[in-house]
Amino acid sequence: MTFFSMTGPALNRVGDVLVLHLGSDENRMNPAWMDAVESQLDVVAAERGPIALVTMATGKFWSNGLDLQWLMANADAIPAFSARVEALFARVLALGVPTVAAIQGHAFGAGAMFALAHDQHVMRADRGYFCFPEVDIQIPFSVGMTELIRAKLPIPTANAAMTTGRRYSGAEALAAGIVERTAEEDDVVPAAVELARTLAPKAGPTLRTIKERLYCTALEGLSQLEASGHH
Repeated sequence: MTFFSMTGPALNRVGDVLVLHLGSDENRMNPAWMDAVESQLDVVAAERGPIALVTMATGKFWSNGLDLQWLMANADAIPAFSARVEALFARVLALGVPTVAAIQGHAFGAGAMFALAHDQHVMRADRGYFCFPEVDIQIPFSVGMTELIRAKLPIPTANAAMTTGRRYSGAEALAAGIVERTAEEDDVVPAAVELARTLAPKAGPTLRTIKERLYCTALEGLSQLEASGHH
């Protein structure tokens, strides 16, 4: 099973599974990257019948989070962009198709939150870290981000990850309940695609309703920035 490698987000189909490739660099979130990801999710959301989504990347990073260089250069755009990022998390969290994050490399900060928004997670066993560095870079979590993490992680894990900035290897992430399984480097995407394929028949309005009710507190929190238009 081979997957193309490119510089930016694109979609590929493997049977009932749509594979969203985030890119092959740090895959940081800026407007151009968001445009591409959102447009691919439009395609996913328009599908009918059995379908599932796998989100993958190639290289050292799955996603290194927010594009801080872009944010520093566009300070006036930060409130609106922050709301857009949280809307992306909410969209994936409540998507009416099964979603699997194939985490082959580092997932940091907002990148780690984007991964968490998926239903299932397969992480590379031997390389790459899952980490929330916010406490070390002195950026507090928004209410929505906090509720997303609380909804997805056991509270002791959320406490350790958020208040210490701990970096979790694949094995540690599995033990801490962050990911459901680990795989060797070459098996991360195939394992995620196979898992997604088995879940594809569950796609539809019922799955969306289940997720909306299961994650109602997180979804409400993630919509706060959008509603207020500022932090």
